Amino acid sequence: MSRNPIKELPKSKNHIYLLVITLIMSFLGLIFVFESSTAESFTLFDNQYHFLFQHSIGLVIGLVALIIGLIIPSKLWIKSSLLWYIVGIILLCLVFVPGLGLSLNGSRRWISIGNIRFQSIEFFKFALIVFFSSWLSKHQNFRPFLFLTTIPALLVILQPDLGSLLLLIAIACGMFFVAGGDKMKLFGLATIGIPIVIIAILFSPYRLKRLTTFINPESDPLGASFHIKQITLALGRGGWTGQGIGNSKQKYSYIPEASTDSIFAIIAEEIGFIGSITILGLFSAYFYNAYKIIITSLKEKSIKLLGFGIIIWIGLQVILNLSAVVGLVPLTGMTLPFFSYGRSSLVMLLFATGILVRIGKKT
Repeated sequence: MSRNPIKELPKSKNHIYLLVITLIMSFLGLIFVFESSTAESFTLFDNQYHFLFQHSIGLVIGLVALIIGLIIPSKLWIKSSLLWYIVGIILLCLVFVPGLGLSLNGSRRWISIGNIRFQSIEFFKFALIVFFSSWLSKHQNFRPFLFLTTIPALLVILQPDLGSLLLLIAIACGMFFVAGGDKMKLFGLATIGIPIVIIAILFSPYRLKRLTTFINPESDPLGASFHIKQITLALGRGGWTGQGIGNSKQKYSYIPEASTDSIFAIIAEEIGFIGSITILGLFSAYFYNAYKIIITSLKEKSIKLLGFGIIIWIGLQVILNLSAVVGLVPLTGMTLPFFSYGRSSLVMLLFATGILVRIGKKT
């Protein structure tokens, strides 16, 4: 009696593709951080390589974090999810503690310990995803979900950081939706939440100025509208093929925060429409492979929710940044993942990608 051989399914390589794409974007980001920050770095620190050096440190730490995410079993994060949520809440509170919290431009978003500075919100994005991956896999009760989302939301709005607040809420609601929660209750939450956000904007002079600038960019071209006008000029100067690497004019103090939330404008100016489309292609490939990893995963629901949460987080951040740069939404201060200057953000993004690669590797 002969045995029927079992044909093995071909092994997926999506996790390998995801890893390679992430490394490509991270090192391209390092190049463009240098290109976009030379003028600002020289003006502030008398050293055109200052931001490059700082971002390089973040990249090295981030690669270590990626390896940690790749090595440690995903179930460990799920089992200790409550711990990470509590630690995240504590870190959000520490920004208000004198001597630890650092106030810049009227906001308290950083924790400073000696020469080390980091944004607690970047850690909490991951902590929230891990916690809801565990909690929503067991139950989707709306009232406890709303309570658990409101606690960090109040702390973030006190910083104040409206962009991160909206991102956190969107991540939480997206995970609630994916977990099979009541869609009508989410719709009801939106009908209440949107008017509250509008009121928060109207009663904040800074946010109101951003909104009026978005509605009418010509209202104050040398004041409130200066930022978006210079971004538009950078996009226009890029044309089809760009001005060439290192030939951006807008980076010379014309565009504020050129190496952070406005970095895509510098990228578009230097490598043009064709180069920009290539960058968007890399992001598309990143999300395609990440999505394939999750939907083909044989893991339990909590692990799938963890993967979807990371995709929602990074995907929304990309959409918000690019939409603001091309003028589809008001400027929110949201950075472009893997490209913008910011050590805290880069480290957590690479760590989260390591977890996605781990899930794909074990599928």
